[in-house]
Amino acid sequence: MSKTCSTIPGAPAALGPYSHAASARGFAFLSGQLGLDPSTNALVPGGAAAEAAQSLANIAHVLKGLGLSMADVVKSTIFLRNMEDFQAVNAVYAQAFGKDFPARSAVQVAALPKLAAVEIEVIAAYPEA
Repeated sequence: MSKTCSTIPGAPAALGPYSHAASARGFAFLSGQLGLDPSTNALVPGGAAAEAAQSLANIAHVLKGLGLSMADVVKSTIFLRNMEDFQAVNAVYAQAFGKDFPARSAVQVAALPKLAAVEIEVIAAYPEA
């Protein structure tokens, strides 16, 4: 098995030793994205909904850099610092995917990097050739 690790220009800089994505066996596994403004690497203001929207925009940017789109996402995981943000994040998430939602998990965590309210990671499938 071979894997390809990708760092996508214009995406927020990694906060540690990881790639934006690793691809193998027809799938792209994206690292979790916080709601970071790519130009400053700082959290966007506005709380969980705003952070989720930026996280999903960052994910869309990384996917585009891999030749994929949100329509190719087959699984997502949402990490919430506070489960009370679940409905607000759901509304933003629904807009980002529109229809044919991927499988998903949402869990509350004790803390996230940069004291973020939300982090989202996805797995996407490359279209069959």
